[in-house]
Amino acid sequence: MLQRLALCSSLRSRSLQANVCPRFPTPFHHSKTHCTFPVTHSPGKSAAHRSELRQAKRIVVKLGSAVVTRGDECGLALGRLASIVEQVAVLQNQGREMMIVTSGAVAFGRQRLRHEILLSQSVRQALHSGQNQLKEMSLPVLEARACAAAGQSGLMALYEAMFTQYSTCTAQILVTNLDFHDEQKRRNLNSTLHELLRMNIVPIINTNDAVVPPPVPNSDLQGVIHIKDNDSLAARLAVEMKADLLIALSDVEGLYDSPPGTDDAKLIDIFYPGDQQSIRYGSKSKVGIGGMEAKVKSALWALQGGTSVVIANGTDPKVTGHVITDIVEGKKVGTFFSEVKPAGPTVEQQTEMARQAGRTLATLHPDERGEIICRLADLLTEKKDEILSANKRDMETAASSGRLSQPLLARLSLSTSKLNSLAIGLRQIAVSSRDSVGQVLRRTRVANNLELEQITVPIGVLLVIFESRPDCLPQVSALAIASGNALLLKGGKEAANTNRILHQLTQEALSIHGVKDAIQLVSTREEVEDLCRLDKMIDLIIPRGSSQLVRDIQRAAKGIPVLGHSEGICHVYIDSEACIEKAIDIIKDSKCDYPAACNAMETLLLHRDLLRTPLFDQIIDMLRVEQVKIHAGPRFASYLTFSPSEVKSLRTEYGDLECCIEVVDSMQDAVDHIHKYGSSHTDVIVTDNENTAEQFMQQVDSACVFWNASSRFADGYRFGLGAEVGISTARIHARGPVGLEGLLTTKWVLRGEGHTVAEFSEAGSMKYLHENIPVPQRFPS
Repeated sequence: MLQRLALCSSLRSRSLQANVCPRFPTPFHHSKTHCTFPVTHSPGKSAAHRSELRQAKRIVVKLGSAVVTRGDECGLALGRLASIVEQVAVLQNQGREMMIVTSGAVAFGRQRLRHEILLSQSVRQALHSGQNQLKEMSLPVLEARACAAAGQSGLMALYEAMFTQYSTCTAQILVTNLDFHDEQKRRNLNSTLHELLRMNIVPIINTNDAVVPPPVPNSDLQGVIHIKDNDSLAARLAVEMKADLLIALSDVEGLYDSPPGTDDAKLIDIFYPGDQQSIRYGSKSKVGIGGMEAKVKSALWALQGGTSVVIANGTDPKVTGHVITDIVEGKKVGTFFSEVKPAGPTVEQQTEMARQAGRTLATLHPDERGEIICRLADLLTEKKDEILSANKRDMETAASSGRLSQPLLARLSLSTSKLNSLAIGLRQIAVSSRDSVGQVLRRTRVANNLELEQITVPIGVLLVIFESRPDCLPQVSALAIASGNALLLKGGKEAANTNRILHQLTQEALSIHGVKDAIQLVSTREEVEDLCRLDKMIDLIIPRGSSQLVRDIQRAAKGIPVLGHSEGICHVYIDSEACIEKAIDIIKDSKCDYPAACNAMETLLLHRDLLRTPLFDQIIDMLRVEQVKIHAGPRFASYLTFSPSEVKSLRTEYGDLECCIEVVDSMQDAVDHIHKYGSSHTDVIVTDNENTAEQFMQQVDSACVFWNASSRFADGYRFGLGAEVGISTARIHARGPVGLEGLLTTKWVLRGEGHTVAEFSEAGSMKYLHENIPVPQRFPS
């Protein structure tokens, strides 16, 4: 027995990873920095896409008055400022060159001057005796230049103290228009800034508000932007210093097509030059002098000068702590200014198109939706040569890159038999779609001539994200069509060619009833995390892929429900009264049929009475023949003199020819183990004792619980659902393999004849009946 275990549990080597920068491997020349930043876009040319912002080396961060100043306008928002300083310091220590253009001197000075005035008026006693006396005192209106003069030193001292916590040095620079228009001063300023950056110092720049004259409206010269506020200063500075990125933080999420807060206001993800005419600006913040119109003008000027620009919210406590780093990582935050318009619609436009067409799809007769699905099934076989040719290109690219494992390559591959099987499954879905949308589940006579119905309706817009499985596209599309849902698809780039042709065929099928746009394929460079933030446009996310993908999506989609499971830790428990043949067959099928599947066995639980029996020897022999590596659970290891490698965690999903073996004392012990270490996916008992099996199936709280059957049966096709969009371990809505019914929700329809609630009061003439009415089949065969 021990020899079998030794042969079955050979250790696998592990490669050591070097301690290098995760994104930029080459050391930079500064002593404090660890990484260099290869430029992916031409010098003097702004980034075409957000993802290119990751390579930005020289960055200007502009902090607006509303960001730096407290809500009462007297003093600084210290917590907010501290989080911004931390992000700037982190980026600086990564090897980037950071510059800050800051407001706040006036607010800081106003706080100091008010305090001094109160003291000079001999109100020290009032300060100690209570607030009522303070409220009665009148303070003179403080001139902004005087406030700026009083606040500059304190503001800089605060920045210096904060940056010191991160071993980062700062330097203050005060500028006016003259410093940019006088050639000598301009060269001096440029030289100073370059020298500070060379020494790894963060320059903190502000207009010298103590001496600057009031801004003159519309005074810009041809091709030159005047320094009227910190927006124009930041833009001018970014262009002068050839910065890669300008981040302008304000008190709104970004640029809206109409004033924020109005009913139809929509946040603009990407703003292009020439779009100014479509914007209606609101009022500026009460503490700033620029406003959004000034920000847009400055941003476009910087963009024209070759600097990428993002306007984002620096005041929201939910995002302030990571807004700058998120922008630099290319995440969809705020409004990104780009000179390059995409060839097709944006993902937001695709989602809106899908929603509108999806509403039409939901109103089609079931036979019409069935015709669309059957047409798609026909196209899969008629166009198989084109599909296989596209798939061959994907396979060749994936094989040459060497990035996909063998199981993933198998998932990527399509064949004639696969396409034929897909077509058969789609026709099954077409048949089942006849009584899906609009089905009456319950009908109640509330009162005379007042009837209530509960009917099935589509969920709305689905986002399905899948990896390396192009066959997923027609399956999920058919289910969405059958259930009347709009669909947004995001496939892996490794299957780009196959997905493209399959989506074209899907839209061709949808066109027969005029709903081509109901299913959209996201082919732009949208990050999955960005898609998960479209909580006002997407109603449900369904991830199809690795457990890591599912976990990442569940973490990112804070405002959108996610249907799926992050892990498939499936157990097979062999009871003391199990049949030897059944046990061997079920273990082999559950583990070896498709080890990468989420419904494959990961932990084998053995009743302790089986340890020294022929059944145990046969199980070990079978696993050795199938080349399954065994990891011993703590209790199993304690029974052996020489055990296999002891498992590091009993919550491991191996996804390969590996499994854990653990010993339990009873069926109840097995149930407790499953509840503690399982993932509520699929769990199996093998026993000939019906009473034991019934107790197990009643107690185990998983989406699928089987008796004397392989865990691999946890599949929508094997359940007769035609196809599935995934397996859900959630306890709300759908659970287990999710097919057509899991993509539907319900609404209530009440039909009356002018009824009012007042009629049912004690003084009224109406009485509630609440009679259930039998529901006939809505769409008879």
